[in-house]
Amino acid sequence: MTNKAIAQAFQELANLMELHQENPFKIRSYQNAYITLRKLTEPLSEMSVEDISAIKGVGAAISGKIQELVQFGKMETLEKYRAKTPEGIQEMLMVKGFGPKKVQVVWQDLGVESIGELLYAINENRLLELKGFGAKTQEELRRQLSYFQRTKHQFHYGALIGTAEALVRDLQEALPETLVSLTGAIRRCDNVLDGIDILIGQETLPAGNAQWDTLQLTLAGEGTWKGSTADEIPVTVHLCAPEQWGSRLFTTTGSPSFLQAFTQEFSIPTVAVEDEIFRLAGLPAIAPEMREDDWSVALAKAHNLPALLVEKDIRGVVHAHSTYSDGIHTVAEMAAYSRAQGFDYLVMTDHSQAAFYANGLSVERVLAQHAEIDQLNRELAPFRIFKGIESDILSDGSLDYEEEILQQFEVIIASVHSGLKMDREKATQRIVRAVENPYTHILGHPTGRLLLSREGYPLDHRRIIDACAANGVAIELNASPYRLDLDWSWIPYALEKEVWISINPDAHSREGIHDIRFGVCSARKGGLPAASCLNALDAAAFATLIQRKRQ
Repeated sequence: MTNKAIAQAFQELANLMELHQENPFKIRSYQNAYITLRKLTEPLSEMSVEDISAIKGVGAAISGKIQELVQFGKMETLEKYRAKTPEGIQEMLMVKGFGPKKVQVVWQDLGVESIGELLYAINENRLLELKGFGAKTQEELRRQLSYFQRTKHQFHYGALIGTAEALVRDLQEALPETLVSLTGAIRRCDNVLDGIDILIGQETLPAGNAQWDTLQLTLAGEGTWKGSTADEIPVTVHLCAPEQWGSRLFTTTGSPSFLQAFTQEFSIPTVAVEDEIFRLAGLPAIAPEMREDDWSVALAKAHNLPALLVEKDIRGVVHAHSTYSDGIHTVAEMAAYSRAQGFDYLVMTDHSQAAFYANGLSVERVLAQHAEIDQLNRELAPFRIFKGIESDILSDGSLDYEEEILQQFEVIIASVHSGLKMDREKATQRIVRAVENPYTHILGHPTGRLLLSREGYPLDHRRIIDACAANGVAIELNASPYRLDLDWSWIPYALEKEVWISINPDAHSREGIHDIRFGVCSARKGGLPAASCLNALDAAAFATLIQRKRQ
C-alpha cells in the first residue's frame, strides 16, 4: 500500500470512531497519524518496524496497525468499525464538509442510512428540526451531496495517468508488433475522467498476459470491450485492424462536439496514420488535448493553431511551500531539487500570516526567510530563489501584511483560502480588489475549487481576466491535479486579453514540483503557447517583468 492509502485508512478509522462516539484521545491520535503519514516521502512499505515506531506521533499501537496494512492490505480495527456502520453512512462520511458529528445526528435522529434518503429528507425540510442545522446549512448540504453524487465515479487525471501508461507499456511488451495507444478523454488530458481508454491495432484481444487478464474484459459493442483494474478503475479497450488505426485513433480520441464540428465539413477516411486525416482535409494537425470542442476546428481552418507549450518550456518553479509554513522540505532542499531538475529559478511562496492553519509566516519569520534566501542565492548562483509569498486575499479584498512588508517581497501570489461561501458578485469584487492592489503579481487558483471534492466559488471570469489585463497581473493555472485552476476553457479569453498564464505546481514537497506536468497538459487544452506562459521566461526576463509591475 502507498503512504497515501495508509494515511487515508487512519483518517477513515478516526471518522468512524468519532461517528460512534468513541474515545476522543484515540480519535485524535489517528487523525494526527493521518496528517503525519501522508507527508512522509519514504515508503512505509520499505521501512523497518523500528523506523516506523520512531516516527513522531507513531506509538506501538499505530505502528502495529501500519504493519497490518503493509502486510495484509487491511486493518482489523478499521474492518470492525466498517462492519457495524451501514455502507450508506460510510459514503456520507466521504462528502466534503459533512463531518462525523453531523452524520451521526441525521443517522440517529432521522434514521436515514443513504445519501438518497438524506436528499429526500432535505427536500422535505426535515433537517431544520435537528440541532445544529438551519436553512443555510441544509441548502449547503444539498449542494454538496448533489455534487458528490455527480462526481463519485470519476477520477483525477493525475490519479489515472500512471496506471494508464503502465497498462500501455505492459501491452506493448506483450504485443511488440502491435500499435497500442491511450485514447479518449485520457488522451485529451481531461481534468477529470470516467476511466481509461486504450486502442489496440489488432482485431482480437491479446491473451497470455497476467496483468492484462486481470481486467476481465467483456464485450460492450463491436470492437469495444469493458473491464476494470484490480483497484476498480474502469478500462475500455477498442480494437481495430492495423489499416484502420489512424481513423479509429481519431474517432475514439475526439469529444462528440469536436467530431460533430469536424464531420460537418470534412470526411474521415480510412487511414493507418492519424495525421493523414488532417492532411487530406488540408488542415494542420490538431493536438489531442485541443480536440475538446469545435473552437479548435475553427482555428485549424484559419491555419491559426498555436505552437503549444510543452513541459520542457517551463524554466522556473513558481509557487512552492517549505517547512516555514506547511511544506515538508526546507527552502534549501526545495531549491537544490529544483536546480537538479533543470530549472533556472524557484519562487518561494509560503503562506502569509492570516493562514494560521498552515503555519503562515509572521513578519519576523518573513525576515528570517529572506535572510536565508540571500545566503542560498550566494551559494547556488546562477540559480536564483525569488522572495515570494502566497498572500491571503482577506474578506475585503486586501492583501495580508502592511505595505512596508509587502514592499519587501519580489513576487506576491494573491489567493483566497477562507470565507469561500460567496455569491458571484461578492467573490468577483473581492478578487478584483486584490488584482488592483499594486503589490499583486499573480492571481492564485482563481476559483478555489478542489476537483471532485469542492466546487469553486462562482466568478465573473471575464471581469477578473479584464482586471488582470488592466493591472498587469498574471493568472495562475494551479498545476495540482486536485485543482487545475484556472480552468483551461478560460485560457483563450486570457490570451485574447494578453494576460500571462503561470503554470504553478503549488508544491508542498520536492516531488510536488512534478505536478507541473499536469498543469502543462491542461494549458495545452486551452491552446497556451510558451510565449504566453510567465514561467517559460528565463530568470532574467521573469525578474524584469515582475519589477516592471512596481514601476
